[in-house]
Amino acid sequence: MKKEKDSSRIANVWNFMDRFRGDKVILLIALFLMLISVISVFSSTPLLALELHSDRVSIMMSQLKVVAIGAVLLFLFYWLGRSEWYRKISMLGFAVSFAILVVLVFKLNLGFVKAGSINGAWRILVVMGKQIHVYEFVKVFMILYLAWALDTYKQGAFVWVNRIAAKSDKLAFLTKPFAQKLIYIYIPIAAVTLMVMIGSNSSAFFIGFIMVAMILIGGIDLKDVAVVVAALLVGLGIMFGTYRLGWLEGSRFGTLVGRITQDDAAVMNTLLTSQKGSKEYNEARDELKQPIGALLAIQEGGLLGKGIGNSTQKYAVPVIFGDYMFSFIIEETGLWGAAILILLYFSLLARGTMVAKECDNYYDKIVVSGLIILVTGQAFMHMAVNVHLPLVPQTGQTLPLVSHGTNAFIVFSIVFGILLSISKDAHENIRRREDEAEPIIAHRDDHWTQNTTA
Repeated sequence: MKKEKDSSRIANVWNFMDRFRGDKVILLIALFLMLISVISVFSSTPLLALELHSDRVSIMMSQLKVVAIGAVLLFLFYWLGRSEWYRKISMLGFAVSFAILVVLVFKLNLGFVKAGSINGAWRILVVMGKQIHVYEFVKVFMILYLAWALDTYKQGAFVWVNRIAAKSDKLAFLTKPFAQKLIYIYIPIAAVTLMVMIGSNSSAFFIGFIMVAMILIGGIDLKDVAVVVAALLVGLGIMFGTYRLGWLEGSRFGTLVGRITQDDAAVMNTLLTSQKGSKEYNEARDELKQPIGALLAIQEGGLLGKGIGNSTQKYAVPVIFGDYMFSFIIEETGLWGAAILILLYFSLLARGTMVAKECDNYYDKIVVSGLIILVTGQAFMHMAVNVHLPLVPQTGQTLPLVSHGTNAFIVFSIVFGILLSISKDAHENIRRREDEAEPIIAHRDDHWTQNTTA
């Protein structure tokens, strides 16, 4: 009886996978990352348990709930989502991003929603007592918006600006390609990047990188892109000069400069030579606690790791379950565990590229490309921070679908849901191409028959 039930369950899983119309490789990558998340969060959160006056089992159960919600959202966006619906919603992406960023920048309190700060930086909205990490959502909103803007520009279908231009000859310049790109693409990119930079430099650079990559993929002239990049570099140069003059002292830009130029050897020397308990000693210790702890975790993990549950740095690095999850996984599972994670994200990049290539319309291609860049780019940035790659600021970016954190996990679950939804049509094209493909070595039936008869 038990064997029959087990075989029935296996059959049900097999039937589900057989009927699944989205890309099965992307689905399996997402599910595997979710499984890794539950195990890793349970093992990496003793300090969080102490902080919350809780225990790791309770935290794991909480993470299981987040994973369950994420899985439900993933399948809902897969089943209910339609490309044409996403396109209509996408045109609101910049407006929504701008509105919520205005609340943050001006620290507004609108009653039901108000701006909030974390570690002195205004990055969250508080909605009915719940914290929403704005930048996690802005990333997705702007990817969707840019896909709509690039597609609409390619079709020459910017309705409102064309209507305004038709009202007066003096406004005829609005119909020119560069003017439309400036209004619908370049200004939104610049506005969002600058507004995000007020609260988080790393998020601003990452969002800016994704948007520039999208317009490159979207076929915008390299000359125009070069002008935008040059303008951003000039802006950064002006900000750096202003910072050196002391006008931006204490700003997030100063934090960025400090992280990029941080000399760990000098900080370590301060730690060793300062009196224990002094201000200099405490500041140096706090600066080194996370990056050095992460490097120690990687070194101690070695090739085979210490084994699940045997990490020691999880008792020393405060946010190892979030910003330094990659280091924690290496400490417990070794380099082979790191290799599995890297392989999963590279596989996602490769599979996503193939799905984008097989999409029927331009909008789908750009959305898939942007979302794949978001997931894999953030994953590799997280890894670069963990291994202390030179010139990479030591700043927090979670490992997609693995690190502890409700907002980021929910957002990336939705991202995978959108990818799977759009991949349905692309997967049909892939299957058709596979069916139409000729075998590598063609066998002639008559030749086989003759040899058999002989």
